[in-house]
Amino acid sequence: MGEFTMPSLGADMDEGTLVEWLVAAGTEVARGDVVAVVETAKSTIEVECFESGTVTALLVEPGATVPVGTPLAVISPEASGPPAVAPRPVLAGSALATPLVRHQAAEEGVDLQAVDGSGRGGRITRADVSRAAHPAPARIAASPLARRLAESLGVDLAAVKGTGSRGAIKADDVRAAAGGVGTEPAPALPAERAVPAVPPAMSAGARAAPSGGDRLAIARLMTRAKREIPHYYLSTVIDLAAALEWMRTENGTRPVADRLVPAALLLKGVALAAREVPELNGHWSDDGFVPATGVRLGTAVSLRGGGLVAPALADADRLPLPELMATLKDLVARARHGRLRASETADPTLTVTNLGDQGAQTVFGVIYPPQVAMVGLGRVTDRPVAVDGMLAVHPTVTATLSADHRASDGATGSRFLTALDRLLQHPEDL
Repeated sequence: MGEFTMPSLGADMDEGTLVEWLVAAGTEVARGDVVAVVETAKSTIEVECFESGTVTALLVEPGATVPVGTPLAVISPEASGPPAVAPRPVLAGSALATPLVRHQAAEEGVDLQAVDGSGRGGRITRADVSRAAHPAPARIAASPLARRLAESLGVDLAAVKGTGSRGAIKADDVRAAAGGVGTEPAPALPAERAVPAVPPAMSAGARAAPSGGDRLAIARLMTRAKREIPHYYLSTVIDLAAALEWMRTENGTRPVADRLVPAALLLKGVALAAREVPELNGHWSDDGFVPATGVRLGTAVSLRGGGLVAPALADADRLPLPELMATLKDLVARARHGRLRASETADPTLTVTNLGDQGAQTVFGVIYPPQVAMVGLGRVTDRPVAVDGMLAVHPTVTATLSADHRASDGATGSRFLTALDRLLQHPEDL
């Protein structure tokens, strides 16, 4: 039998809250199926299972907060031979149940006629009886930030009217119920801002979630990063005239919904540069650098209720620009609705922090362990540049690199920034 455990969804995650089971005991699952929803300090994540088989037991009730690695369920692998002989179900009135289940129902005072079976063919399972005997209280729809804020302000969520999607309670609703006490509401964000913001706790001045618990978790991780990682920093100014002109021409042939934004060009350039300079793409583990087999580019999304989450663009170096753009928009939308999957938040190999939309021209980030580098992108700014011996004004961006001196050196970092500059001068090849 295999155990389905509370996953680690980031280097700063020590525990998670099981929000909802999407399967029941007796459910057959395949590798990659979403089986549960887990809430972390940053967001709500859909979690997939990593083996095929049958869910034989759910070990943790929704609402419970448990450490990373805690068994949540038992999944029996698919049978490789003839199926084992199971107790023959019998009919209790019109209810299909095994003698063991009928005995459990009698002990707990459950009427099997009123229980809907979740097992194969409508069979009533022990989990069905347990749920009928001990029904879980209805979970109030609220964002993770709203829950944490309600706890810190002493607000009863049951008495709060939600203004979010389908009546979900947002952080601003909690603040209003508390009479405006607490942290100031975050500025409103555009409904579909595809340009990624700064990843969690990686740059001074970033808008962090106001939760005290989040701040402490972020402080611990960044303290560890600065203490253990010998950072070095490099920067360069990249001329974007060719890239943005090509983008404008390309967008002229596309429907409005499919048009590219500068962030897509920059992210693709970073991903290709990471493939060219693999010494910056991977993880530091057991006193050594482990290069990644692909580029999982960590980006970040500002959540509407406050806070940040950094999903990864898998194989970002191989995605065609239109597909990268569509994937980025999809990640942004699902992140803001708390529907990211665990596989989308795990193990980025290189992270990009973009504070251009905040007005900063230069960003030097703190490396997010166990990664060994971070790329910073500032605001696109018109600057005077020399072109063929003549002075012109072109759009430019300052790109910075924060890198781990244990895994690389300044020469390697310079190769990376040079590659990024070269790639962005030929946007048609991205």
